[in-house]
Amino acid sequence: MPWVIRVKRKFNAAHFLTNYHGSPEPLHGHTWQVEVFIRAEDLDEGGMGVDFVEVDSFLKDILPDYKLLNDVFDFSPSAENVARWIYYKMKERFPGTFKVVVWETESCGAEYTE
Repeated sequence: MPWVIRVKRKFNAAHFLTNYHGSPEPLHGHTWQVEVFIRAEDLDEGGMGVDFVEVDSFLKDILPDYKLLNDVFDFSPSAENVARWIYYKMKERFPGTFKVVVWETESCGAEYTE
């Protein structure tokens, strides 16, 4: 794997966790940060493996910015589940995607990879 292309994007969304094992999870929001990792075996004639602008634009289109994630997804919107959902969306458009990291805060996040 000669190159790894990395793109980060933020979005704002609220959620609450269902089936949480601690005290009841209240509705709350985060400025989430998503980082995607895409393999590039070769470079194009312009010297790029994958165009950052194309990846960022796709992320902008799929990320549920300013939404209640519980209304968007049919699963509990934990960072882990959101990372998996983004991973498969990215993989459809960018087959070289091999990892997605979703941060709820600066210090707490989840990574999905296959």
